[in-house]
Amino acid sequence: MTPLFKRALARRTLLRGIGASVALPFLDAMSPAFGATVKKASPRRLSFVYVPNGIVMDDWTPKAFGPEYELTPILKPLEPFRRELLVLSGLSHRNGEALGDGPGDHARAGAVFLTGAHPRKTAGADISNGVSIDQVVAEQIGSASWLPSLQLGCEDSRTVGDCDSGYSCAYTNSISWRSATTPLPPENNPRMAFERLFGALDPGGDAKTRELRARQRRSVLDAVSARTRELQKQLGPSDQRKLDEYLHGIRELELRIEKANRETRDLNSLAEKPAGVPALFEDYAKLMFDLQVVALQADLTRVVTMMIAKEGSLRSYPEIGVPDPHHPLTHHRNQKDWIEQISKINAFHMQLFANFLGRLRDTQDGDGTLLDHSMVVYGSAIADGNKHTHHDLPLLVVGKGGGSLRPGRHVNYTSRTPMTNLFLALAERMEVRPASLGDSTELLEQLA
Repeated sequence: MTPLFKRALARRTLLRGIGASVALPFLDAMSPAFGATVKKASPRRLSFVYVPNGIVMDDWTPKAFGPEYELTPILKPLEPFRRELLVLSGLSHRNGEALGDGPGDHARAGAVFLTGAHPRKTAGADISNGVSIDQVVAEQIGSASWLPSLQLGCEDSRTVGDCDSGYSCAYTNSISWRSATTPLPPENNPRMAFERLFGALDPGGDAKTRELRARQRRSVLDAVSARTRELQKQLGPSDQRKLDEYLHGIRELELRIEKANRETRDLNSLAEKPAGVPALFEDYAKLMFDLQVVALQADLTRVVTMMIAKEGSLRSYPEIGVPDPHHPLTHHRNQKDWIEQISKINAFHMQLFANFLGRLRDTQDGDGTLLDHSMVVYGSAIADGNKHTHHDLPLLVVGKGGGSLRPGRHVNYTSRTPMTNLFLALAERMEVRPASLGDSTELLEQLA
């Protein structure tokens, strides 16, 4: 029997401890007693996942439109999510083109993806871009969660220096921009991201206290154990099970980060990765995606960006039989074996993304799942990496957006329709209505 609360348990309840704090997932106790008919709808979440260097478009784009399309080789890992999937063709980023500025397509691609703006060509401190849509939304709804937004990535994210033909590294390494001059580089260290989610929320959780806890190898769950036991006594069986599963997931994340710490310490100077980054890229990406799942589940934030790699990435993928660096391969000059290797990388990234979607779909959230209540955008601001094209871009939206989207289709738009029109439409579903974004012209239709 579920205990009856005269007052609902606060949605933003924290389990506090020394140097740590753990926010709760959505529980039945967060609705008033006898309140099945007055339960608040779960909040909508907005997530962006960026992949660099373009896509093999022949292996990406379905030939048919509507619900009866066939998944292509790169999209095949998304077969389990076909009913939650919108494949969008014809969207473009005109401001990713040179427009008289010469080379630098990779920098412009990173800069334009969420802003729709043409960045100023400079490698100095006088950078200038647009505000990204994630930050437009976060500015309006950020106060409803612990963190206005979260930026994650799987590669070095320095913001100074020249990274592409006279363009600042800030453009190449950041897709999130708080203002025209303020990029928000992604956190690429799982340990630091974890501490931000479960340490920094507590005013008493200063860096020195968290460092002491880490040296003593104490879990954040140890720090909040007394409050956890106290809360569990008040919860019904269903909520107890949800809380147990959630806390088990947090501990599992900690253990994976600790394992990565040990691995990088053992490799010592042979490893270029910072402590806490797993040796295998697949483990690394899954860890960063899982941190995002926990952040959304606990309503720590409702807006997230994730860069699987930065533009111009030189990462190689020997684990899938691609020992050569990614970016040079994309300049394939139509060599079949090079194109096949790029397609392998594209499909590998998609498999990692599918694992993330599976976690969202398996995570209960109110009257549905996290995937039901999310809008997850996946794509790039470069289509053909060999030609550096910025039109007819690879773009997906996955999830139901709390019922505001009608997925399960391949939709084709008139070529060179601004991608920013899509972002305006998604922002509206987050109850944010900017007048414009970059080169937007109107709200994108055919989403619902």
